[in-house]
Order: sequence, then structure tokens, then C-alpha cells
Amino acid sequence: MENSSQDDGGSPYPGDAAVTDSFELAGVPDSFARLWTPHRLAYIKGGQEQVSSEHNCPFCAAPGRSDEESLIVHRGKYAFVILNLFPYNAGHLLVCPYRHVPDYTDIDEQETAEIASLTQTAMRVLRKVSNPSGFNLGMNQGVTGGAGIAAHLHQHIVPRWGGDGNFLPIIAQTKAITQTLGDVRQQVADAWPVSGSGQDSED
Repeated sequence: MENSSQDDGGSPYPGDAAVTDSFELAGVPDSFARLWTPHRLAYIKGGQEQVSSEHNCPFCAAPGRSDEESLIVHRGKYAFVILNLFPYNAGHLLVCPYRHVPDYTDIDEQETAEIASLTQTAMRVLRKVSNPSGFNLGMNQGVTGGAGIAAHLHQHIVPRWGGDGNFLPIIAQTKAITQTLGDVRQQVADAWPVSGSGQDSED
């Protein structure tokens, strides 16, 4: 086969000129590092199809069961704290309002204040029981925002440790979780301040 590098801008591959921009060959990474996670789409889409109202919402159903069964670590007046059933790291918590509302703008001042307070307490408790070096906090709003269950607002609290983003999730789509959900729930619940207020001290 004739080498077309001379007729194709010096490229050793025929036809490259038609698909190559002025920077690099097609497929060569630019300055952004991208981690493609298409497997997450099934989880996101599945959550939306399964939850059509408060009658089939797992976050609405959870408070009606025992703490152990629902993996709840604390119940507040307007919101509760529950373990994520599919954690990114051990101790991955969710703060959910009891009301079945989808958007952060849907909650009132009392709910907003308690969600913030419970988030602070959760961070203090996780620091006490597992000594993370950092946290990821956030709310995925709507399907396009990546929410697994977009119909019921929930805030993520993910404890982080150095080296927890190793090669396993990237190469093998496998996350090593060091404790069972039941053990984590008991540990966090036992360490939760008696009053449950976000203004409790860390002692």
C-alpha cells in the first residue's frame, strides 16, 4: 500500500487531514482530563423512571421504617440524615427533607436552616469517627444535573481521604468500600450528638 504521508500533510495515516484540527490529531487529549463514566447514566435514568411520586420514593418511604432498615443515622424536625445505598466512599451521607420536593428553591427557611445544620453536624461526626481529610458536599439538581433521584431533594456529604480515587474505579469500575453499610450506620448514629443540633460542639 502506498504511503500517503506526503500527500496528507505529512501524516502517516491516510485521510487524517480531513479530521484533524490545527492543534492535534483527532482523539489526542487536550488540556482537559476527562473521566468518562457512561455506566452512571443507567443509575441516573433508572432513578427517574422508578420514582414518579412520593408514593414510590425511597426517601419518602425511609422514615416510615426503622433506622436500621432504612440506614437512617439521625431524624431531625424537618429533615433526616441517611446513608447512601450506593456510596462513593464509606460514610457517604445524604441529608433529605421529609417533604417530597425536587428543587433547592422549593424548601422553606426552616428546612434550609436544618439541612445546613445537619450537614455541619454530619461533617463533625464523620471527622470524629473516621478522620477524613476532606469532604465533597453538593446537590445534583434535576436529571441533567446528574441527580439519581431528581424528584426528592437530597444533599450529598462524601468524606474523602488521600488516595481514595485510585485506579480501581477508573480501570475496573470497582469501588473498594472498607465497611458494611450497617456498621457505618451504627458508628455514625452512635457518635451523633444527643440533641442533634448542628450547633453541637465536636466534643
